[in-house]
Amino acid sequence: MIDLPESELRERLATALSVQRWVDEVAAAAPFADVDALVGAATAAGSPLSEAEVDEAMAHHPRIGEAPTGEGAAQEFSRREQEASAQTDDPQLAKALAEGNATYEERFGRVFLIRAAGRSRAEIVDELERRLKLDDETEKQVVGEQLVEIAALRLRQMFAAATAETGRTSETASPREPAA
Repeated sequence: MIDLPESELRERLATALSVQRWVDEVAAAAPFADVDALVGAATAAGSPLSEAEVDEAMAHHPRIGEAPTGEGAAQEFSRREQEASAQTDDPQLAKALAEGNATYEERFGRVFLIRAAGRSRAEIVDELERRLKLDDETEKQVVGEQLVEIAALRLRQMFAAATAETGRTSETASPREPAA
């Protein structure tokens, strides 16, 4: 069972996705039977995000391939999410990502956003190149979907799975200590 005080739940939700309407909708659905129920509510509330909500959330996302700056749980999640994509000695991929980021920003007027966790730098560059060919409306939709995917991953990391024995949620993990 995930049954936190409302202020704590809202703080954690805002760390996962900084969109006020989304936080309100997900918090209103509490308590949650388990992490899957929480992620289900979060996904439903984020489908779809409006253009203004995408802009609201994007104000907190760093450029892919660059270390996030600042302090706080959201920046720590971003650092960890980008670690795998940054681990390559291939200067051509680093250059392609930097050039692609610049082209994307010029084309769409915002930083390129992708769920980096679980993707290699090559996969990210391939997806960046694919998305540069999309029309503006389709790309806005994809960005919203990526934001919701990132939020779902962050929520799963923040909350340990319910144990089969007790049916209770084990302690939650801090952004600096991944959940088991």
